Amino acid sequence: ARDLGAPRVIVPFDSFAEAELISGINVVGVASLKHAVAVLNNQAASFERPELVLPQIPSIPFHQGPDISDVKGQDFAVQALIIAAAGGHHMLMVGSPGAGKTMLAERLPGLLPDLEIEAALQSAAVASIVGRSVFDAQSNKLDLRPKFEAPHHSSSMAAIVGGGLKTPRPGSISLAHNGVLFLDEAPEFQTPVLDALRQPLESGEIRLHRSAGTAVFPARFQLVLAANPCACGKAFAPHGCQCSAMSRAKYSQKLSGPLLDRIDIRLVIQPVSALSLQLIEDSNAKSPMTSAEARSKIVSARLAAQQRLAETPWDSNSQVPANYLRGRLRLPKQVTSSVDLALTRGRISMRGYDRCLRLAWTIADLAGNDSPNSNDMALAVALRGHDVPLGGAI
Repeated sequence: ARDLGAPRVIVPFDSFAEAELISGINVVGVASLKHAVAVLNNQAASFERPELVLPQIPSIPFHQGPDISDVKGQDFAVQALIIAAAGGHHMLMVGSPGAGKTMLAERLPGLLPDLEIEAALQSAAVASIVGRSVFDAQSNKLDLRPKFEAPHHSSSMAAIVGGGLKTPRPGSISLAHNGVLFLDEAPEFQTPVLDALRQPLESGEIRLHRSAGTAVFPARFQLVLAANPCACGKAFAPHGCQCSAMSRAKYSQKLSGPLLDRIDIRLVIQPVSALSLQLIEDSNAKSPMTSAEARSKIVSARLAAQQRLAETPWDSNSQVPANYLRGRLRLPKQVTSSVDLALTRGRISMRGYDRCLRLAWTIADLAGNDSPNSNDMALAVALRGHDVPLGGAI
């Protein structure tokens, strides 16, 4: 209503506290339809209404979440997670059960900086539609933390993408707007549900057509997928896999090529051995990085990207299109040699080539460099991984 130029909006008292979060528009709370008519006829002053106390909107207790310092023996995976947070990159983790995939994913929201006010209002608007609180329980103010959605793999298309018989409602991808959507056991999701993510990943919104009309919900989320390497999950264990070659090939096809091509970071998570864990615990190494320390670096990296992209419609490296990467941000041949070789050998596609460029810029921003060097590009290629990261690549 504010964006359309409305000077005033009338809402029920139960919604008044939430509506007052919006600046630039006069919000009036009413107790009944009779009260609303009186307001519209400029008779509200003479209308007697009971004294009402604005209710405290129920909210889920807010907490910072688990800390990244809890992760042991997965230094490269932690580095990849920090890079993903700094650039807003989508991520796939493949590993045996218990390797730490879910543990890592649950720590990603704690690495993300607070949302800007307008972004938080966008997320709050979607949450309000489904009856969720938009307030931080501790301060009773607008919740500025990025959302974390982790639907079960049995969820339907409507639950994930949004929908409904008559009036469309937002799904998990919209509830995760400006936050993280985590799909654990990703190959177990219905294939049509996974393929339906491809368009929102590119456009940042979902358009739902129903008999009552068309609804457009925001859906600019950071996607994190976790998967076993094969159906039995033991493909990384020596002589442990019980799957046939056909079963492994079928399992590897559950995540389609077009979807995987849109994932910037595709990481293999190896389980931590008992000996490695014992060495870590017995060593006198310095304390591991905390989420707060990592978030400080991530905020600086995001600021560097925003300054570089100040005159563009984008504010993070993951959003920069290919023509801009290979045009205004073109890198010298000596820097791109590793990714050029990967493209020549068919290890990555042209879209994968551009994803590596985006990753390299994020790595450079985290290091405080003006532009990527050859080492940054080599790390980006390693993070990009294989085009068939599941059982078919093992």
